Amino acid sequence: MEALELARWQFGITTVYHFILVPLTIGLSVLVAVMQTMWVRTGKEKWLRLTKFYGKLLLINFALGVATGIVQEFQFGMNWSEYSRYVGDVFGAPLAMEALIAFFLESTFLGLWIFGWDRLPKKIHLLTVWAFAIGSTLSAYFIIAANSWMQHPVGAELVEQENGFIRAQMTSILEVLTNNTTLWAFPHVIATAFLVAGTFVAGIAVWWMVKRHREDSQHSELTVWRTAARFGAWVMIASGIAVIATGDGQAKLMFEQQPIKMAAAEGVIHTETSAPFSLLAIGNLAGDDPDSVQHIFSIPGLYSWMATGDWNAEVPGLTELQQQYEEELGVTDVEFRPNLMVTYWSFRLMIGLAAFSAALALAILWFTRKKKGEEQYMGKKWMSALALISLPMPYLAASFGWIFTEMGRQPFVVAPNPDSFGQGGVDMVYLLTQSGVSVSVSAAEVLTSMIIFTVVYAVLGVFWFLLTKRYAVEGLPVYAPPADDYDESKPLSFAY
Repeated sequence: MEALELARWQFGITTVYHFILVPLTIGLSVLVAVMQTMWVRTGKEKWLRLTKFYGKLLLINFALGVATGIVQEFQFGMNWSEYSRYVGDVFGAPLAMEALIAFFLESTFLGLWIFGWDRLPKKIHLLTVWAFAIGSTLSAYFIIAANSWMQHPVGAELVEQENGFIRAQMTSILEVLTNNTTLWAFPHVIATAFLVAGTFVAGIAVWWMVKRHREDSQHSELTVWRTAARFGAWVMIASGIAVIATGDGQAKLMFEQQPIKMAAAEGVIHTETSAPFSLLAIGNLAGDDPDSVQHIFSIPGLYSWMATGDWNAEVPGLTELQQQYEEELGVTDVEFRPNLMVTYWSFRLMIGLAAFSAALALAILWFTRKKKGEEQYMGKKWMSALALISLPMPYLAASFGWIFTEMGRQPFVVAPNPDSFGQGGVDMVYLLTQSGVSVSVSAAEVLTSMIIFTVVYAVLGVFWFLLTKRYAVEGLPVYAPPADDYDESKPLSFAY
C-alpha cells in the first residue's frame, strides 16, 4: 500500500472514532443543562439526580473526545502537509477560532461546573453548564464551517507565490463562515447530536425502568426513570423530524454543488428522468463495471424528488458526469466517480439505522402514557433489549453519514465548483486527494503511526465503554442538594 492510501485509512479510522464521541457531547451537554434548569426552577429532587447521573456520563465522553480530537490537528501538518500548504490560509482560520473561542469557553466553564456545585450560587452554577453547552455547539459550527469549505469553496482566491506554488488565499472570513453548505450542514449535525443524546438518555432510562419494574412495580426510582425516558423520547421525536428536514435540504444543495456524489448515493449510472430510489442494488458496486448495477425494490421518482423537489426531473448519471468533469477541469486521467459500494450503502445505513431510535421513542411514549400500560409493558425483557439495541444505532447512523460525506467527495479533498456547473462558489479552487498527501512521509512511517493510533484508540475505547457502563449500571446518586447560598468556607472540590 502506498503512503496516500495508508494516510487515508489512518485519517478515516481516527476521524470516525473521534466522531463517535462528538454528537453525544454536543447533545447531552444541552440536555443536562435542561435537566439542571428544571431542578433550579422546580426544586424537584428527580431533576437534580438526573443531572448528576447523566452529567457524570457526559464528563467521561468529553474527556475521551478531547484526547482523540487532538490527533486530527497533527495529521493535517504531517500526513497531509501539501493539503495544509494549499488551503492553510482558509482552513486554518475556523480551526483557530474553534480552539481560541469555543474550546476555551467549554473547557473553562466545564471546570467551574464540575468543581462549583457547593461553591457557587445555584443560578450562577447553572449558567456555567449552559456556557459549556454553548461552547460545544460553537465548536461544532467552526469545525463544520471548515469541512463545508472543502465541500464548497467560497471566500477565497488562487494566488501564486514567488516559488511558483499556487495556494488558496482567504478573501472573506464572513463568506467562509456563512457558506450555504455550512448553513445546511450545521443544523443537520446538531439535530443528529440531539438524536444521539436523546436515545442515550432514553435507552439507559428504559433499561433501568425494566430492572426496577421487575424488582418492585412500586419502586421509588420509577418516577425518576420515567421522567428521563419520556424526556429522551420527546427529544428523539423532535430531533428526528429535524434530521429529516435538514437532510432533505442538504441533499438538494448537494445535488447542485456535487452532483456526482448525489448520483453515487443512488448508483445512477446514466442520466434518467423520474429516477427511482432503490432499497437494494446488485452488480459490481465497486465501480469497475458500473453498467452491471441493477436496482431492485425501487420507489419510482423518489430520487429525482430528493435531488430536485420534482418527481419527474431529469438527473445526470455517473457516466455523463465523469465526462463533464473531464471537460470542465481539463483532466482526463482521473476517475471522478466515487466508490459506489461505499457511497450507496453508507447512504442507506445512515437513513435506516435511525429507525431504531424512532421505534424506541414511540414505544416509550405509548407504553408510559398510562400507569396500567407502563406496569404491563415496561417490565418486559424485550423492552430492555430494544433499549440496548437502540443505543448504538444513532452513533452508527451518524458515522455512516460522515463516511458518505467524505468518501462521496473523492477523488477530491477540496471539491471543485466550476462556474459553468452553475453551482456558485469559487471557480477552479480544488485539490485532488492524491495531491494533498505529504511528499516527505514514507508509507512505512504512515503505517507505523496508523498501527500505534489504532491500538491506542482501541485501548481508549475499552476504557470509555467500561467507564460508561460502570457508572450507568451504578444508577442514580443519593439525593444531596447543594447549598443554596455561596459559602466562602467551602473549598473548591471535585463534585463527582
